[in-house]
Amino acid sequence: MATPIKFGTSGWRSIVADEFTITNIRRAVAGIAAYVKTQPTPHRVLVGRDPRFLGESFVDEAACILSAAGVTPIVISDPAPTPAIAYAVQQLKTSGAINFTASHNPPEYNGIKFSTHDGAPALPEVTRQIEAAIVSLDDNPNIPRLNDDEPNFETTDVKPAYLHRLAELVDLKAIAASGIKIVFDPFWGAGRGYSCDILRHAGVTVETVHDYRDVLFGGHAPEPDDHLLGDAKTKMHEVGASLVIATDGDADRFGIVDANGTFIQPNYIIALLFDYLVETRGWRNGVAKSVATTNLINALADRHKVALYETPVGFKYIGELILQDKIAIGGEESAGLTIRGHVPEKDGILAGLLVAEMVACRGKSLSDQLEELFDKVGSFYPVRENFHLTPEAKARFTKKLKVDPTELGGRKVTKVVRTDGLKLVLEDGSWVCYRLSGTEPVVRAYTESRDQAHMSDLSAAAKNFVLS
Repeated sequence: MATPIKFGTSGWRSIVADEFTITNIRRAVAGIAAYVKTQPTPHRVLVGRDPRFLGESFVDEAACILSAAGVTPIVISDPAPTPAIAYAVQQLKTSGAINFTASHNPPEYNGIKFSTHDGAPALPEVTRQIEAAIVSLDDNPNIPRLNDDEPNFETTDVKPAYLHRLAELVDLKAIAASGIKIVFDPFWGAGRGYSCDILRHAGVTVETVHDYRDVLFGGHAPEPDDHLLGDAKTKMHEVGASLVIATDGDADRFGIVDANGTFIQPNYIIALLFDYLVETRGWRNGVAKSVATTNLINALADRHKVALYETPVGFKYIGELILQDKIAIGGEESAGLTIRGHVPEKDGILAGLLVAEMVACRGKSLSDQLEELFDKVGSFYPVRENFHLTPEAKARFTKKLKVDPTELGGRKVTKVVRTDGLKLVLEDGSWVCYRLSGTEPVVRAYTESRDQAHMSDLSAAAKNFVLS
């Protein structure tokens, strides 16, 4: 029986040589080709990758399958960031893009992200059609492909146009004029040569770490989180830099370290940039956040008197709002954001550049800026934890999620939100949100306390609700 191929919140991912095999890649790409053929012409699809193991071979295979199916492949020769590919879809007016990446997953994984003609991550109604096409094609095990001696594919370089667009969105002159020094960590990924090149070209002093290809990503996931940014922090101290900006494997997520070596969690970066963009751009057309992202953004939306959109988890929902020009900025606590006038896709490179601009123009550290923000709208302390469950515990918890609790840890629940998972809002504005993973026996618990002293109590209550 063929392995089911399911596209989750950010595409289909699996372990190479386990489920991510040439056979399954052919099935997935053939399903995408079948979907593209139902859309208006011209049927042209970009094919790109991050620097993972065998990426070049997977791109060639996909191009052969597309071409045999009557879809013209445009191959991106070098590893490219997901947002750069999204921008190329818009500029080249293709039917979409196939991107071989597993983003921030460990090195043994690879995956396929499919973007539609607008550069946005495919919505569920699209991925359902692709999955149905794959099932239909499984009745024909011999998927047509060109022979290796036939291909002569069109190629493109997505970097120049994308960097030009970033230069229009970010005040690079202000960053350079401030004299700020920056350390950039691409985590051996697709962001190599992007953030550092555009900043250096503008006259900014930039040092890099992990700026070479390593398909094992240093032996861990290419995730720009605090516990993996030690080398960047060391380099920061050595050169006297004021900021670390980092990107993950496909450069759609970001990680930021402040001047004092403190990692500033993405929840806070999104809130700070929202406040900064309203202040500097005058954009007042709204803000979007996932249901699991800090309510600091809610408080700022109230302060600035702009519309707030709270979406399910998955950046495709925020992407829709960008395309409709309903928001100035949209972000998720998992380190994804984009802004008005840009691609409807997460952009870790843009995020880092905007943070550099914000620090340069305000002349204050991120920690100082955050303290000022708390003084204006109150304090918020978000935390995310993952709990691994046995099949029996998962079954019990799944059943528990169907009931609306009236209290949590002895504190009254004043509001139950089911936008995505189960979110419980407490009397003082603190909250807990639970989401079950669709691919593994894990429940994610997002908690946010309004009082730092009560964070541990809220976290303990959230854990007890899962495991009791």
